[in-house]
Amino acid sequence: MPTNTSLGTIQTAPTTAAAARHTLLAQTPPGPPGEAAPPTMAELRHATAAASASSPFVALPRGGSGAGGGDDGGKDGAPRPSPPLHQRYPLPPPVRALLALEDPRSPSAPAYYRILLAVFAFLVLAALIWAPSVWSRLNAPYLCRKDGIRLRCPGVNERGSLWENPHAAATSWKPCAERRSDEISDLVSENETSGYIFIHAEGGLNQQRIAICNAVAIAKIMNATLILPVLKQDQIWKDQTKFEDIFDVDHFINYLKDDVRIVRDIPDWFTEKDELFTSIKRTVKNIPKYAPAQFYIDNVLPRIKEKKIMSIKPFVDRLGYDNVPMKINRLRCRVNYHALKFLPDIEEMADKLATRMRNRTGNVNPYLALHLRFEKGMVGLSFCDFVGTREEKAMMAEYRKKQWPRRFKNGSHLWPLALEKRKEGRCPLEPGEIGFILRAMGYTKESQIYVASGQVYGGNNRMAPLRNMFPNLVTKEDLASREEIEHFKKHVTSLAALDFLVCLKSDVFVMTHGGNFAKLIIGFRRYMGRHRLKSIKPDKGLMSKFFGDPYMPWATFVEDVMITHQTRTGLPEATFPHYDLWENPLTHCMCRA
Repeated sequence: MPTNTSLGTIQTAPTTAAAARHTLLAQTPPGPPGEAAPPTMAELRHATAAASASSPFVALPRGGSGAGGGDDGGKDGAPRPSPPLHQRYPLPPPVRALLALEDPRSPSAPAYYRILLAVFAFLVLAALIWAPSVWSRLNAPYLCRKDGIRLRCPGVNERGSLWENPHAAATSWKPCAERRSDEISDLVSENETSGYIFIHAEGGLNQQRIAICNAVAIAKIMNATLILPVLKQDQIWKDQTKFEDIFDVDHFINYLKDDVRIVRDIPDWFTEKDELFTSIKRTVKNIPKYAPAQFYIDNVLPRIKEKKIMSIKPFVDRLGYDNVPMKINRLRCRVNYHALKFLPDIEEMADKLATRMRNRTGNVNPYLALHLRFEKGMVGLSFCDFVGTREEKAMMAEYRKKQWPRRFKNGSHLWPLALEKRKEGRCPLEPGEIGFILRAMGYTKESQIYVASGQVYGGNNRMAPLRNMFPNLVTKEDLASREEIEHFKKHVTSLAALDFLVCLKSDVFVMTHGGNFAKLIIGFRRYMGRHRLKSIKPDKGLMSKFFGDPYMPWATFVEDVMITHQTRTGLPEATFPHYDLWENPLTHCMCRA
């Protein structure tokens, strides 16, 4: 049978190499007794060449007469096998060195090895450094999808508890609106002031608070002197509270002395005090909502320079956010978070209430503060439909017709709109509805809940479902004695201030509807660095979905609540155009820690 010479060479290569080594050792002169003599360099090269001639990994000359014969075949006429892959496709020297294809006697081979080892070590080090980050990015649910709804989910592996946000998700931001000690004052002298401005801060406590912050801001814009604002009597609360009955006036004026000139009262030389808010000549009206800073410079400042003292009415949301300089927004934060302080007795009573909430069971426990917006005025103004008897609905229709006749008309057009508003989550949550959401989040019957609210529409009957789910539900009247509460009943605004501070100090804050109270609380907790403390904004549209589907199981509803509220917990967020400064002061008033 004919034999392929090349194949025979490949099969006998180890034998030939062994024979070469045996010949080398046989020719080596003996060394000292008991010790083998090392081969010389010439002998070593001869043995290596002999082994390489038989190795299948060494290229043969293309036209040579090696063991395989000529180009067309072996000596038996058999076709010659194709050359190895590395012969047909030449490899770079470093790769040949790595695969042992490069002659180790080549002076460039050690350099290639060193380069490859260095590159390999660099790649291994880079992989060790970046692997955890890449792995977390691949596994973190940065973007979630539930029933076709795209949800922003936090990219953290740490699991959040019921009472605090994940530490990794609480971005390191710090408040930076406070005036620095080395900051130079740009306050104009008293002789260079443009004039005096006077405002009525309307609405409830929190609306008044925003109005005061805006008043300081526009005084700064126009280089005017601000007369201490008057807290206008609210038509709903019927309150006669003055600025000095609720806020620390001395601290307010002294803290802002390097920013804006503030006086306690109208100057004595002005004799038209009674007509300040009634005279057309002395009042600036028709200021658009969220007006830019330039509007005041162009339209209000000339009149102040002419009349010396001007009142501004009305003054609710009369200054924008994105169309004013950054330093003006920072000044508003400075007023809100640092200059406006409640009186010491209000601060002390709020501390007592918060302490009593945490020690109600004898042990220190966290507590949840619930801002329940379900007063009669809020229910009527929302024009939403709520569960109730036929008589109750008829009475509410009469109330709406009396209070808002233009919007009500005959009421027939409101019911389709009410259903749409509920689906879109624009209706205030009923006490029982917020109870369902809290239980779905995982809060139990043992959870301590502080309720901040006015008189709930429907009274005890409306509150019964929430109390059944959470028996440990209390108000400030339950925590304080009658004597303690009587001291603050002289001013309704003082009672609102107590609710404000107890909610601010809570471990978890939950709102049931929008409003200045909830915005200020969430913004305050964000600004003061309380990112670990949750501030939950419930998805009100979920309730319409839950009650509208009688076949939805409780487990599905719980899953929807958990997924939807992963990012509705009050973490700092980058602001965008027309975003409310009071709810999220991040971009304008906070800095990275």
